[in-house]
Amino acid sequence: MALRILLATAMGGARLAELAYSARNLRRRSGVESSRNRAIYPLIIAIHTIAIVGTLLRGGRLVSPAWLALLIAAQPLRAWVMATLGERWNTRAAVPPDTRIETGGPYRYIRHPNYVVVVIELLALPMAFGLRRLAVAIALANAVLLAFRINEEERALLRVPGYREYMASVPRFIPKLF
Repeated sequence: MALRILLATAMGGARLAELAYSARNLRRRSGVESSRNRAIYPLIIAIHTIAIVGTLLRGGRLVSPAWLALLIAAQPLRAWVMATLGERWNTRAAVPPDTRIETGGPYRYIRHPNYVVVVIELLALPMAFGLRRLAVAIALANAVLLAFRINEEERALLRVPGYREYMASVPRFIPKLF
């Protein structure tokens, strides 16, 4: 129980810190956010909140160390994403007008590493504590929202010189191994 409370609290705290960091970045480098992304943003916040609070309130003891290990293993990737993007990183999928296409760090291998981390987290946290139905429901809702969000984000990024070429050479989520 203590582990569940610790992890859910840490993940909730991390989300709040990310929201503050994102807001700061957007104040420094205002970006263009599509109206569709603006409309689904509260739903994305709700999904994260439901996954975290649901695990906190409904989860039992740790039942899957493998899911826990996956959750923990995803954290360095999130840090790598945020460090790579620096002030361009934000939670709103807003593209600053003077942005450049990032092809370094994890973006060398996949176009959307941050979304990979989100998918892992939202599935792994409830699964680690035996909440299969919550994990599946959250994963499905998140998949629908991410499909809209990524299409909108890529539409904005296509206006940035070089993104079309980058998009053609780097897969969205699963890196090419060979």
